[in-house]
Amino acid sequence: MSNLPSQTVDDSAEEVKEFFDQYLIKSVSYPSNQIDAVIGFFENKGFEKTSAISTATVLLQQAKIDQVNVFELIDTLQGLTQVQLSEIVATILNYNRQKISTLGFRVTNSQEKFERRNIII
Repeated sequence: MSNLPSQTVDDSAEEVKEFFDQYLIKSVSYPSNQIDAVIGFFENKGFEKTSAISTATVLLQQAKIDQVNVFELIDTLQGLTQVQLSEIVATILNYNRQKISTLGFRVTNSQEKFERRNIII
C-alpha cells in the first residue's frame, strides 16, 4: 500500500478490445441449398474448392445485403465467359475487402494511338 494518490490508467486499446470481444458473436446463416448451389456453380466454372467457397461466401453475403435471390444471381452469371466472370467476381470481392488493396487483371490495349504512330524511333 502506498500513500501516493491512485492513478487511473487510460487504456487506449479499450475500444479495440470491445470490438473483438463482440466479433464472433453475431452469426450469419444461409440455407444449405443456396450454399451448395453457389459453390457448385463456381466449381463448375473452374474454380478450386477453396476459391469457390470463399467467392460463394462473399456472393451470398452481398446478395443478402442487396436483397437479391441467389438463384437469380447465378442464372445471370451462367451465360458469361471466363473473362467476364472473373471481372465480375473481382469487382464483388473488391467491394467486400479493405480499400488498401484491390484485385484485378491487366487487359492489353490493342488499339494503336495516333501519337505513337507519328513518333520515329
